[in-house]
Amino acid sequence: MLITFLNHQWKAFWRSKNKGGTIAAQIFMGFVVLYLLLFSVVIGLSVESLIAKIWPGQDLMVVFNGFILYYFAIDFIMRLQLQDLPTLSIVPYLHLNIAKGKIVQFLNIRALFSAFNLFPLILFLPFCSTAIADIYSPLVAVMYCISIVSLCVFNNYAALYIKRLTTANAKLVIIVMLTVVGLSLLEYFKVFSIAAVSNQVFELIAKQPFLALLFTALATTAFIVNARYLRNNLYTEELSTAEDKKTSTDYPFLDRFGEIGTLVALELKLIFRHKRPRSALMMSLLFVFYGLLFYKEKYLAQDNFGMMIFAAVFMTGSSISIYGQFMFGWQGAHFDGFLANKTNFRNFIKAKFLLFTLLSTIITLLVSLYGFISWKVLAIQFAAYFYNVGIGTVIVLYFATRNYKRIDLAKGSSFNYQGIGASQFILGLPYFLAPYLFYAPFAIAGKPFWGLICMGGCGLIALLMREVWLDFLVREFNKRRYKIAAGFREI
Repeated sequence: MLITFLNHQWKAFWRSKNKGGTIAAQIFMGFVVLYLLLFSVVIGLSVESLIAKIWPGQDLMVVFNGFILYYFAIDFIMRLQLQDLPTLSIVPYLHLNIAKGKIVQFLNIRALFSAFNLFPLILFLPFCSTAIADIYSPLVAVMYCISIVSLCVFNNYAALYIKRLTTANAKLVIIVMLTVVGLSLLEYFKVFSIAAVSNQVFELIAKQPFLALLFTALATTAFIVNARYLRNNLYTEELSTAEDKKTSTDYPFLDRFGEIGTLVALELKLIFRHKRPRSALMMSLLFVFYGLLFYKEKYLAQDNFGMMIFAAVFMTGSSISIYGQFMFGWQGAHFDGFLANKTNFRNFIKAKFLLFTLLSTIITLLVSLYGFISWKVLAIQFAAYFYNVGIGTVIVLYFATRNYKRIDLAKGSSFNYQGIGASQFILGLPYFLAPYLFYAPFAIAGKPFWGLICMGGCGLIALLMREVWLDFLVREFNKRRYKIAAGFREI
């Protein structure tokens, strides 16, 4: 049966209309993955010398043991963001005499064929099979290898399970995000150390090797839970019957905005009912961790806000830049209906402004937790917030009037290049460089806070002038709406 499923998918791929673009994207991603794998091989073979060079004087095994769980914690977060759910068009099979277990088995086996499952094996296993075998014994080396493989399998199925839960219930996204942010802050403020826990765990395994089988039991549990969830929700997940029918009363706070609120409510329904826009929105939420990379105390102490501005603009405006870059492609499947019906295009574009403002406000409140690092972080982020809702939204919607590629709402966003055109690549330049036009002159003059005030103030002024920008964007939209519609008809 598994061979039959593979054969059907192979035929479906070669018979699809857009196989040319898919092949090109797969070739490109193949080169990227191959490069990363080669890089991982070099690191995996040089672990011992790299540890001695980067952490001179440190015990080799203490550093290596502390790194293992730390790596898999980062790997888990990356999987939540980038790993695609293995999918199979099961609708043609549901009325046939095919056991559910066969379909679930295929989906679970296919999930193992991911680059994420290769990287840890290449990084860790060479060191385990050489250095650990010499330091301890071949048995300890084998149990270390079993631990690595088990952690890899656990991350694979645990990430897929959580992604499936959040796909069925969007509220769980917030819970998962808050949990990950909380653990990250505990690690950042050194209240809790993953490296220390990892070192203790693997020191114990070195003394009692068979304790590594606990990781195997954990991986088996994750596999069983994931398979059981798939089996129990196979129909509802693939046929989309799990989602309740929503009405406009689901968002009563939008009623005060009249027709504009109704259009925003329709956009929210589009997001929560379709995979691609929902994936894009979830991805924008996951980028709130950028602050952990860019907000450094030494730069804050020196009032050196250059790179922090990029991080703040990207985080507070992630929903605008990631979801908004595909405007109006999200409505590509029914865009002709907008043109044929008596649609107020001014309200249509105004609804986009309102949606962007709401999403950016929510994310800004979420990343305000970085204010525990320093009050300066809050100043940077709120300046970035006003820039995003005032100026960034205008830039995104202006480029949207030059986007002629529709989006397939049923596909995920990770490694999916369908709908991407020149406008998406050009958009990033003015969007992320414009803040520095306001900040740089003051920073050069030694007045970085005035630069933040200028950036936030210009964003606020642009926000107050939104009606002027609306007139401009409506004119641009009307010039190209039929050209946009023609582009959306192409598959």
